Amino acid sequence: MQRFSRNSIIFIDMINSQDIKNGVCIRMDGRLYFVIEFLHVKPGKGNTIMRVKFKDVVDGRVLERRFNIGEKLEDVRVERRPYQFLYKEGEDYIFMNNETFEQVPIAHDLITGVDFLKEGMNVDVVSDASSDTVLFAELPTKVELTVTYTEPGLKGDTATNTLKPATVETGAEVRVPLFINEGEVIRIDTRDGSYCERVR
Repeated sequence: MQRFSRNSIIFIDMINSQDIKNGVCIRMDGRLYFVIEFLHVKPGKGNTIMRVKFKDVVDGRVLERRFNIGEKLEDVRVERRPYQFLYKEGEDYIFMNNETFEQVPIAHDLITGVDFLKEGMNVDVVSDASSDTVLFAELPTKVELTVTYTEPGLKGDTATNTLKPATVETGAEVRVPLFINEGEVIRIDTRDGSYCERVR
């Protein structure tokens, strides 16, 4: 069944539990979850079951559920499109669809890696295709940012296991090796804010 609304009739996409794959989006208990891990389990006695780990689209919490083979779940068709960050307005961040040039506001809490977001950066915006509701915006896994403040580095100190605080152009603070100086560009992992390397 397809989910669309016409004359107040709503058809819902369903998926069998055994067809679950990583990245599939499911609606349960009024909330949306992405599948991040799944496993077919065959107990010594009884039927095969599916053990599935989900990540809550809104708050990122991870939960695990078990399903019998053949159990029906509500499948949410999601679309991923490129958007460009334009500017911040109050608590919202204004993005532009790179294909249609339409502008949409997205709340701070729905942007993963938001501390490393700078104007002009492209992100993936994931939305519920049935309602065009934005689920979340996702920065690239790695971004390059300029260091705007850090204590001066020590000449010849190339140790990477000792770290010091540094502020980057978005205002976020990261831990960097001692040899990094102000004005240098560094690559950062937006998933955990960790330093990756100096960009030469």
